[in-house]
Amino acid sequence: MRTQLTPGRSVTVQVPATSANLGPGFDSLGLALNWYDSTTIQVTNQGFVAEVTGEGQSSVPRDKTHLVIATVLEALDDLGTHTPGLRLTAHNTIPHGRGLGSSSAALVAGLLLGWGLARADEPVDREWLLREAYRREGHADNVAPAVLGGFVITWGGADVDTPDAGVRARRSRIHPDVAVLALVPSFELATTTARGVLPLEVPLTDAVANASRTALLVHAMAEEPGLFHTATSDRLHQNARTSLMPSSMALVEGLRKDGYGAFISGAGPTVLVLLTSDRFDEAEESLKRLDPHGSYSVHRLTPGHGARLLTED
Repeated sequence: MRTQLTPGRSVTVQVPATSANLGPGFDSLGLALNWYDSTTIQVTNQGFVAEVTGEGQSSVPRDKTHLVIATVLEALDDLGTHTPGLRLTAHNTIPHGRGLGSSSAALVAGLLLGWGLARADEPVDREWLLREAYRREGHADNVAPAVLGGFVITWGGADVDTPDAGVRARRSRIHPDVAVLALVPSFELATTTARGVLPLEVPLTDAVANASRTALLVHAMAEEPGLFHTATSDRLHQNARTSLMPSSMALVEGLRKDGYGAFISGAGPTVLVLLTSDRFDEAEESLKRLDPHGSYSVHRLTPGHGARLLTED
């Protein structure tokens, strides 16, 4: 028998933007960024209402079809509770459709809000959160860093050695000097469109190149950030997407010629650069030359923490 929540109870969560792939680590590596959406849910006597400011405020639904509200309701059902009404108050800062994990952030927010309402006195079950987020979103390299924070390695899913079709994830060490430059364009690109142009087969030499760079990137992230340029090289997926985001790929190529570890963030079209914080100024000088009209907004970032209830430590 499901328990009905008491009107008036509210929970607030903070969920990070994420970057998937990081160049060579296609569908396996992800990074949480210190760029967050904040969302509050309150139990009401009836009805479902969403109040949204910031990104998407003019386009997202304002009723129970809002992704966060819909996910909260699913989470509550899974956790054995229900509610006659909810009021969502969201301040979105993560750009939509730019390869920064906005949909993963919304799903994780909904699940964590549901947990906070249904299991207020229990520590958050991160394994449940990761499993349920992956089941709904399908891309572990976005949801895992949103849940766990930091630099995350994922595996499992549809792999033949994982018969339960689950997902596994582990945080890996990050060198204290690691920083991130995010270059965000004004145009959007749907993930389904970006995945639709990928080849079903790749040459063995390209597969080997990506495997070696992925391994090197784990080492570079932990021990030698100076290797970011080499470690972020990709021959598996980015070139196939060039026609969908030519300006972003031109920016990646230009920054890489200047020696920076630049790549497309997730499915794009945002460009990310892994570097050390002492190189921010010189990287932005390169950007001025490569993007003289300022078509890309520039964000200085660091690795971020995972989703959390604001009552958590």
